[in-house]
Amino acid sequence: MATPTQVQYVSDEEGQTVGVIVPIELWLEIASERETAYLLKSETMKKRLLEAKTRTQGVSFEDARTQLGI
Repeated sequence: MATPTQVQYVSDEEGQTVGVIVPIELWLEIASERETAYLLKSETMKKRLLEAKTRTQGVSFEDARTQLGI
């Protein structure tokens, strides 16, 4: 059984690496980090993300649905 961080390399007939198999947990972490890095390129999004990170209050799911009319 592969460990969650074990990456497997795929080689062609000549032994050249042509691909990788990445465990889904690692792939989701990489994708999340890439998305965050993309969002942080925008000063507006960077400000919003930092504000959201420190936010201690919010709106309940039901209140949000009511406010949105859904």
